[in-house]
Amino acid sequence: MSKVILVTGAGRGLGTDIAREALTAGHQVVATGRRPEEVEKTLGGPQDNLLVTRLDVTSLEDAEAAAQAAVERFGRIDVLINNAGNLFTGYFEEISPAQMRQQFETNLFGPMNVTRAVLPILRKQRAGHIITITSTAGLVGMEFTSAYAASKFAEEGWMESLRHDIEPYNIHTTIVEPGYFRTELLVDGSTTWPELSIDDYAPRTAPRIEGMKTMNRQQPGDPAKLARALLTIVGQDKPLLRFVAGADAIEAAEAKAKELLAQAKASRELGDSLAYDVAPA
Repeated sequence: MSKVILVTGAGRGLGTDIAREALTAGHQVVATGRRPEEVEKTLGGPQDNLLVTRLDVTSLEDAEAAAQAAVERFGRIDVLINNAGNLFTGYFEEISPAQMRQQFETNLFGPMNVTRAVLPILRKQRAGHIITITSTAGLVGMEFTSAYAASKFAEEGWMESLRHDIEPYNIHTTIVEPGYFRTELLVDGSTTWPELSIDDYAPRTAPRIEGMKTMNRQQPGDPAKLARALLTIVGQDKPLLRFVAGADAIEAAEAKAKELLAQAKASRELGDSLAYDVAPA
């Protein structure tokens, strides 16, 4: 069945693949980006089932305008795909406080802005689906990604909690945790290198940056296949709550689950001893 799907960050990378695959599948697509003329050109020009509109996710006003434009054009919104994001890399001390805040503005408060604009429409409909693209870095912290991982862990906690807020209104949620896909996350404009420089980290920083640059276009995941997988989830009667996307992501998730279980067991004796000996009056 055709749905109205709003996609953020549709001008490049995975967002373009999602919008393109959704159009091919017969859906009505609201493709958003900071430069709408580029989004429309990337998607092949004007189309009956396509609305292209400006959206900088850090602007709540942009988000509200995009949601309203979607309803005016197509009458409803069925699916929101929070895809827009960027990557600030570096060791924690070399990431400036301003960079850390910028990372959260885009990766956490950005999808919150768009969701805040769309939710009143979904509640009124008593139907809808919110999909947020996080990352394997939202499950597993890794070297040189403290800002990015922090924003993605926060995004996961928000989405896990949001699910319980909106389930009574027949609104579904799905967290998507991709591994390494051949998107444009590692290109200039999506990746920002550390602003500060500390001698202790210098021998590790330069090779780490070079390694990330050489990884670009070598990632194993096919973003077009991921886009089609997301559309499969969109069509499910009971959509997955969490989609771990890619063999590398599944391996990382399984390892993290084992680690958490092992740490819980190791904590049992000490952790179970922390209750009051006698219940307080």
